[in-house]
Amino acid sequence: MVSHSAAQRPLARFSLFESQDLDEARERVARVFCPHRLDRIGRGEFDACHNHVAGDRLSLNYIQYGAKTLIAPGELTDFYLLQIPLSGGAAITNGADQYFSNPDRAAMLNPHLPTTMIWDEGCRQILVRFERKALQAHLNQLLGATAESPLTFEGPIDLTTGIGAAMRGLVMHLVDEADAGRTILSPGGILARQLETVILSGVLEAGNHNFARYLNPTQSAAAPRHVRKAEEYIRANPENPVTLEDIARAAGVTSRALQLGFRNFRNTSPMAQLRTERLRRVHEDLLAATPGGSVTEVATRWGFAHLGRFSLAYKEKYGQSPSKTLQSGAGIGFSD
Repeated sequence: MVSHSAAQRPLARFSLFESQDLDEARERVARVFCPHRLDRIGRGEFDACHNHVAGDRLSLNYIQYGAKTLIAPGELTDFYLLQIPLSGGAAITNGADQYFSNPDRAAMLNPHLPTTMIWDEGCRQILVRFERKALQAHLNQLLGATAESPLTFEGPIDLTTGIGAAMRGLVMHLVDEADAGRTILSPGGILARQLETVILSGVLEAGNHNFARYLNPTQSAAAPRHVRKAEEYIRANPENPVTLEDIARAAGVTSRALQLGFRNFRNTSPMAQLRTERLRRVHEDLLAATPGGSVTEVATRWGFAHLGRFSLAYKEKYGQSPSKTLQSGAGIGFSD
């Protein structure tokens, strides 16, 4: 096992305690986290250390125990806990979920499920404690609606690629800045608040959880019910003076939730889809027009009040002016 002096340990400027006494370590760690069982189960030297930097909605922590240890907090209750091993690893049981965490695979512990862990001898970890209410509130903000079930993570978070690697890099950058005497993550600071928001977003985007498909849907993922209901409303009301709020009300969600759903599952917005539906109706009517038909009359009928913008949008979609489409039907309208 590699020995690390107190000065070499991450967040060394923010030491809460160092101890070789098991009972003291259990009691001191519980002050920041929660009461828990802590037992030495290996032959290594027990050498506990906890360094801690507090923020508004999360905190950075460094913990080591030296020896192989059993840690059983049960339900964390008030906080989610992201564990990023720097060396060694840990066997994680969180509810029915079981996996092994190492420097490439972070653990994310759910507060509403019982937790038991075995940290290997020499395991050293950076831990990010997220206030449960804060992470849930941030999820609700991203969804644009209140989540109806607890946010529940499953399995480890990959730290080697993509968002997981970026999130780990940001966390370790904050650790390095604190070690250099620049504590960016401090309560009340505007920059600190923004950085916390980025980390909250990062763990939600990187982790596998029960709301991931709404935040990171695949192209093959089925659109949620509120998106389908909005599309039905759009198809039924293209001629009416419809607003975003009208569509959201018909879908039973907030405007923000509706916009997020359309962006993720349709790669467009509700109002853009309404315009597309209106253009389709105009196109069909122009092709079926009788002699003497008017582009102006058809466009107005389907909700286009600004004929110049309508003409540009129509030409972009169909490759010709609306008057050209009308001429290819049966009548002649205005000249674009």
